[in-house]
Amino acid sequence: MTQKKILIVDDDPSLRLGLQVRLNAYHYDVAFAVDGATSIVEARKYKPDLILLDLGLPAGDGFSVLERLKAAGTLSSIPVIVLSGRDRVGNRERALKAGAKSFLQKPMENDELVAAIRFVLEENRHDAAVGCSSPLS
Repeated sequence: MTQKKILIVDDDPSLRLGLQVRLNAYHYDVAFAVDGATSIVEARKYKPDLILLDLGLPAGDGFSVLERLKAAGTLSSIPVIVLSGRDRVGNRERALKAGAKSFLQKPMENDELVAAIRFVLEENRHDAAVGCSSPLS
């Protein structure tokens, strides 16, 4: 089984490092984008299985990144988990409506993060399998 690739889009270097250490411990391959402008470029280059996206980004906030991902053809199928320290009530609903698969409030517990990642990756794998036509049909 190949390592799942996760793109972390966050401008906080200490948070990126912390997430990298946590995710590497679970055998995820990690890449980074530090702002909204480079997130789409990195997603195209890295082809992640999942994106962890902060809302408070320079050069285009997380909501604009979600919009751009959904409009970008092949990138539109990449599941996104929003990580945010912003107001949970309004931003959670808005992020989910914009296409995020999950919303986690910063700071999040390690178990909560890993469970959300596993759930979203499994859900995405299942959705892809259901959407494929079987050669036997």
